[in-house]
Amino acid sequence: MKRRILFLCTGNACRSQMAEGWARHLGGERVDVRSAGIEAHGLHPRAVEAMADAGVDISGQASHRLTGEDLQWADLVVTVCGHADEHCPVLPPGTRRVHWAVDDPARADGDGDTLRAIFHACRDGIRERVSRLLNEGDDDGA
Repeated sequence: MKRRILFLCTGNACRSQMAEGWARHLGGERVDVRSAGIEAHGLHPRAVEAMADAGVDISGQASHRLTGEDLQWADLVVTVCGHADEHCPVLPPGTRRVHWAVDDPARADGDGDTLRAIFHACRDGIRERVSRLLNEGDDDGA
């Protein structure tokens, strides 16, 4: 049976979207993956660009707000920011939750090159955590 992983962040714009993209790319047929936000802020263009630079297309993913159906569907919920961790609803019995503290690249300041580097660093850090999660089971990514 495939693991069903839900990545959750504040706005479902950057971090959870990148995690969803990496899990699809790295997990293939082993996993079903979704992402959601406590709110829906829209897919961030720099997140799409950073993932494309790594060969992963997330441009078709959509930003959406967390629903009860998402929670019922998931075997594992990974919160990727403190706000989502603090505001994550109570999960159904048997659903595991893991928290990763990932800085929000959308809050960074700087010129284009600086922001590109920040998004790439975030992308690479998320890739490492997702890879560990997929290869070690329910690893907390710490």
